[in-house]
Amino acid sequence: MDVQTRHKITDDHMARQRLRMWLQMLKATRYVEAALRERLRAEYDMTLPRFDVLAALHAEPNGMKMSELSQHLVVSNGNVTGVVDRLVAEGLAERQTMESDRRAFLVRITDKGRTLMDEMTAEHLNWIDELFADVSEADVARCISIMLDIRHKR
Repeated sequence: MDVQTRHKITDDHMARQRLRMWLQMLKATRYVEAALRERLRAEYDMTLPRFDVLAALHAEPNGMKMSELSQHLVVSNGNVTGVVDRLVAEGLAERQTMESDRRAFLVRITDKGRTLMDEMTAEHLNWIDELFADVSEADVARCISIMLDIRHKR
């Protein structure tokens, strides 16, 4: 077998291995996400999208414009609007018209939302810790490094 053929076989093997890795990452992500969705629903009557919006607002005490919130969450304005409407109706967030642009809204977390989010983030940390309990510290560090490498490779 010549060198070129050997390289092609090696490249094909690595391509298949990388595909296997991706599929396993996807399955693991879906497993963890499903577990989190169920726990949020069962313990807080909360959806993952509402949790994500509250988390973003919790991190920005001065609030965010709807467009900033959409960009931060990487979803459309339409998707965010429905979630924000529900959070406002539950008293967890508030919407204010911006004086500089009457068509734009600033969304802020309320005190009630902040209290709930403080509780949920503490539980969320425990849930993640429990789901990843069998992963060693060295493997966690290695996995974080790999994920960063993938994301920053452009």
